[in-house]
Amino acid sequence: MRTLHIEYPGPDHGYMAASLLAKEAAKDNQMKDPTIVAWHQSRALGDTPHYEGANPDTWWEKYGEGNGGRLEVSVGDDYQFIMMDARGYETVGELPLRNLMDSEGNQYLCYTPIQGRDSTVPRPDACSLLDGWLADQY
Repeated sequence: MRTLHIEYPGPDHGYMAASLLAKEAAKDNQMKDPTIVAWHQSRALGDTPHYEGANPDTWWEKYGEGNGGRLEVSVGDDYQFIMMDARGYETVGELPLRNLMDSEGNQYLCYTPIQGRDSTVPRPDACSLLDGWLADQY
């Protein structure tokens, strides 16, 4: 796997800014459609998502490389990204899933053909509570 470092002086500007810098760097290094496969942030910024039982400091790199990652981009000392080139992969179009939240702040994954596009209140027959087993899709 190739590695690339982007110097990012100054205060942390957040995940979104760092990920955009990483994608631009990947494009500058001949990736036509860079996609983040895995990422990690310094502990000083908080916890990085990880699998229960996995080492939060190392799982992301193993996962990223094992799932098609070909370029590691570090942004300053705060963020590391494993990138792959997604050109050539087929797209699935619009997925029939969306995330909604109820009035108590609980998040749900909802099946749009049953839920409907206009309704913002999760229906029990169309939605499942996000409980750690269901992925947040959008």
